[in-house]
Amino acid sequence: MIRSSRTASASRRLAWLGLAAALAAPFAQAADQCQFALGRGWPPATENHGSAVEQLLAAKAEARLTLTYLPTRGTESGLLLIPGSGDADWTLRHAMPNERVAVWNTGRASGALQLRVEQEVDNEEAPIPAALAQRLVAGWKRALESMAPKDKPAEYQDKDQLLFVVDGLRVSGVRPDCGAGEIIMKQASLLTEASNESASKRERRWRALGESLDELDKELTDTAAPAR
Repeated sequence: MIRSSRTASASRRLAWLGLAAALAAPFAQAADQCQFALGRGWPPATENHGSAVEQLLAAKAEARLTLTYLPTRGTESGLLLIPGSGDADWTLRHAMPNERVAVWNTGRASGALQLRVEQEVDNEEAPIPAALAQRLVAGWKRALESMAPKDKPAEYQDKDQLLFVVDGLRVSGVRPDCGAGEIIMKQASLLTEASNESASKRERRWRALGESLDELDKELTDTAAPAR
């Protein structure tokens, strides 16, 4: 497998998070109306495509946190947090194939799904402090366990899909836009931006991520607290 470290444009890097749509949205859901189209495991008819993309972007790296974007059209992409040795910095990776992995081969009478896994990948990598990366893993796992309880399996959605894998916990579904889900999506945006910035700019992203993790902790604590 050939891999490339060519720099992707900022618009291409952020498009997979639906950032433009989120900023354009006039209102967020009220806290008491917040619902998540997320569930445990693989959505039906998604595993072959999702596994192919995850393996291509990981390139055998053993990540503790991955967020993979499977759009209905266009190119897939992903974020990975890869541990270092001991207390060393982790590696933050934003990765995007050169072209869409899953395509329909119309050369046959009935058509067939083709998974183009032998291709180059645009990788953007940056060191991230181990303590911050570990906080992200713990915070995201707690948030995902809250948003997708054990008894809620992932459902098929004819929409863009997000695949989260955090410390072995797999949660899949549609991009959340309220509550804890909205917060981790903002954190994903900060990570995406940090993967292609100078060290000085990354320091500002790390501070923003720390503050956002504090906000996530408070959101999860408040949500779990019994109503009075």
